[in-house]
Amino acid sequence: MSYIVDRRLNSRKKSTVNRQRFLRRYRQHIKKAVSDAVDKRSITDTESGENISIPNQDISEPVFQHGKGGRNTRVLPGNDQFSKGDHIKRPEGGGSGGSGSGASDKGEGEDEFVFQISQEEFLNFLFEDLALPNLVKRQLAGNDEFEFRRGGISNEGSPGKINIIRSLRSANSRRIALTSKKRKRLKALEDEIATLQATNTQTDKLTKLQTEADELRGKIRAIPWLDDFDLKYNLQVKHPIPTSKAVMFCLMDVSGSMDQSTKDIAKRFFLLLYLFLQRNYEKTEVVFIRHHTSAKEVDEQEFFYSRETGGTIVSSALKLMDEVLQSRYPASEWNIYGAQASDGDNWNDDSVVCYKTLTEGLLPKVQYFSYIEITSREHQALWHSYKQVMSDFPSTFAMKQIVDVHDIYPVFRQLFQKQTD
Repeated sequence: MSYIVDRRLNSRKKSTVNRQRFLRRYRQHIKKAVSDAVDKRSITDTESGENISIPNQDISEPVFQHGKGGRNTRVLPGNDQFSKGDHIKRPEGGGSGGSGSGASDKGEGEDEFVFQISQEEFLNFLFEDLALPNLVKRQLAGNDEFEFRRGGISNEGSPGKINIIRSLRSANSRRIALTSKKRKRLKALEDEIATLQATNTQTDKLTKLQTEADELRGKIRAIPWLDDFDLKYNLQVKHPIPTSKAVMFCLMDVSGSMDQSTKDIAKRFFLLLYLFLQRNYEKTEVVFIRHHTSAKEVDEQEFFYSRETGGTIVSSALKLMDEVLQSRYPASEWNIYGAQASDGDNWNDDSVVCYKTLTEGLLPKVQYFSYIEITSREHQALWHSYKQVMSDFPSTFAMKQIVDVHDIYPVFRQLFQKQTD
């Protein structure tokens, strides 16, 4: 048996490359674990890592084995219990597998492979393939990021950016321009000298012509093959990277009909949305609006933790959003988004007012507006009004229902799935 010992030193960042390869290989396991983690813990804890467990059979490495040569004929009995790919239950009393279900004095086994992903990796998998829909780059929001692009040829630059082909072309053009008249005169002299020599005429004129030709050849040779003026350099121009400027309006119902569990689900949804925006879009502002019978713009702390309550007039939040848009976020300069959470209760005929406010005032200005209704009972007038809104604006308006906390992450992914077209 031969043993191969690799004594080469690990290259710089090799462990990082190996880890990324490992994460790509077990991507499906990790995505499922991240999705389960959102349901198991508070949404405010999503900025920490997660322990990922992978079954032993999924981390086995392929190996080469020597088989018997020649042609073999075997008859294998079938079965009526299992098909290809089925998992066979381990016999009771076995000592392997590391399941911890009991003790045994026979056999050895291994626990499932468990490893820790970092906060950065957790959030990458959490928000993978998600984006704000219909994002339009309307205006540069500052010049914070730049990239260098080819900007032609320059006569000055560093030696590392010299353009050899353009430099040689320039040198050849200069030599042709400076010597063309001399070469024409030299060609005429050589023809005249050849004519005189053919007649065997040795005169002072022939000597003079030969002397002039020699002087011209010397002048041509004196012109340098490459001069400082010929050097050309690749020019790198600094270009700003376009940054999308967007604003997200978060509207939450805090009326008396919203019990504590419903409010908690709404808070968890908006916390997930807020984390998504803060992580993926540097130039995105967030406006928080709470409403009962009246609406009020609040800060992040008050939006998530205030205990104020009251009746329900949903249109008050929509009207306040329209007012803020007109005063601070013109549609010509901003990509405007809205997200609303409610239990569906509304006051008398206010759902009709909501329909008009959305269709006539807000939706023509926004890129995307999403509505989630947190309820397990039959839908009321607000839901039906919003259904009509969605039929009128199918590309910019979306609505989903959330029954319990387990629906938050799947609904969030459906609302903000990255568009492929």
